[in-house]
Amino acid sequence: MIDLTTLIAYIAVVLGFVFIPGPATLLTIARATSSGTKVGIATGAGIAAGDVFHTVMAMIGISAIIAASATLFSVIKYIGAAYLIYLGVRAIMEKTPANPAAGALAISAGKAFRQAVLTEVLNPKTALFFLAFLPQFVRPENGTVMLQMAALGGIFVVLGLSSTVVFAVSAGRLGTFLRRNPSVLRLQGKVVGGIYCALGVRLALQQR
Repeated sequence: MIDLTTLIAYIAVVLGFVFIPGPATLLTIARATSSGTKVGIATGAGIAAGDVFHTVMAMIGISAIIAASATLFSVIKYIGAAYLIYLGVRAIMEKTPANPAAGALAISAGKAFRQAVLTEVLNPKTALFFLAFLPQFVRPENGTVMLQMAALGGIFVVLGLSSTVVFAVSAGRLGTFLRRNPSVLRLQGKVVGGIYCALGVRLALQQR
């Protein structure tokens, strides 16, 4: 369905993209460091689920509507930014447990997954990325365009999830070490919250 040359070029570009630290990587690292490897992996899985959503939206043309409407783009962008800042403020305001082993700063894997899905879905920049990026590797002579986009989107999701798992495992081990130090624990929520707030501001300031 997709010729080998195009497939190899696509995979090479995607590998370079997903392993360069970006918003998805920072979110995963922040969660894994504060709440453990399992939560970090759940965050990566949530981001991957959001990317599946964006792939489907690109396939059926919804992303094109977002691209064409400045108002709709801005509304989605500011909702996503507000949500990230809300998560950041909550993390900053969270009280550090008197007993570090209590783990009050940790969240469940399920909650981390849901937050990551919502964060990724509410990022219109990701929607436009899929709309602009996937078609560049689609060749009409290779068959059905929608099936090619589905395959390309699936490859992106798998490679993206693989990269976030690598970062989650690494950050999770580091977080286990850091959480044994009460002074680090007191700063942990502030750092995680700061990352979320910074990502929210970055999203709010992004232009199409």
